[in-house]
Amino acid sequence: MPAPWVRRTAVLFGAGAAAGAVGVAVAGRRWHTETHRLLTELSGGASESARTVRLQNLAALPAPVQRYFRLVLREGQPYITRAVMTQQGEFRSKESGNPDGDWQPFTATQVFTTSPPGFVWDARITMSPAGTIWVRDGYVRGQASMLGAVLATIPVVRELDAPELREGALLRYLAEAVWIPTALLPESGVRWSEMDHSHARATLTDDSTVVSLEFEFAADGRVLSTFTPDRPRSDPRNKGRYTTAPWGGRYGQYQERDGMQVPTESEVYWIIAGREQPYYRGRNVSAKYEDRQGL
Repeated sequence: MPAPWVRRTAVLFGAGAAAGAVGVAVAGRRWHTETHRLLTELSGGASESARTVRLQNLAALPAPVQRYFRLVLREGQPYITRAVMTQQGEFRSKESGNPDGDWQPFTATQVFTTSPPGFVWDARITMSPAGTIWVRDGYVRGQASMLGAVLATIPVVRELDAPELREGALLRYLAEAVWIPTALLPESGVRWSEMDHSHARATLTDDSTVVSLEFEFAADGRVLSTFTPDRPRSDPRNKGRYTTAPWGGRYGQYQERDGMQVPTESEVYWIIAGREQPYYRGRNVSAKYEDRQGL
């Protein structure tokens, strides 16, 4: 669920055609090489775990959180250490008042590790008339990055590690951990605090980065949404600077995968100037989960 920076690519009319075939091929190989390097670093830093879920250990958690885990996990479920997901959906290329306008199709592969928390999201967004935008968003061993380029060749965004970028990336990880429910257990580093009968706050610490996210639960335990009032985002009027804005996500279409109940559809939005601006609608088409034995 990346940030909505892609709107800036609208000015790149014809840029894809301007890049020669040879240059595109070379840039593509470089892109894949760097993605492979990040994935190797991501998986190389992950620790193994032989832990399994014990539902009796949930008693100290807030009531809606207990309902959630009892719904989505089973006794003896192995803790997931790594997950690979393929995704399809629509990405909104710019902010506007029309929630149905300016949506562009995307495909992506996302790899997660849970100890330590991290991910690499490698996507292709079809932007007309600019061409296909290659996007890589990552949080690897406490370092965040976001890159995007037309056909992997002409840069449109390049954000490298900064405290605000780390915070935003770790918030993304925490929101997307609903796809890997064992990553939300206290044993995975998440601290839960009570809010009310249908809300609880999750806090996750990774080195010096600490983030909190509000979770909304249905009566049966499903996570319906997540929200934070102040996620960092790039300031569109001041390059290299960050502001904060309310940010949230909604989840639906729960399915059983690898013995867990997980949402397969999601929508993500910012609230800008008091108006909700959705920018991501995605579906997890497939998911492969691994525990320490790689099962």
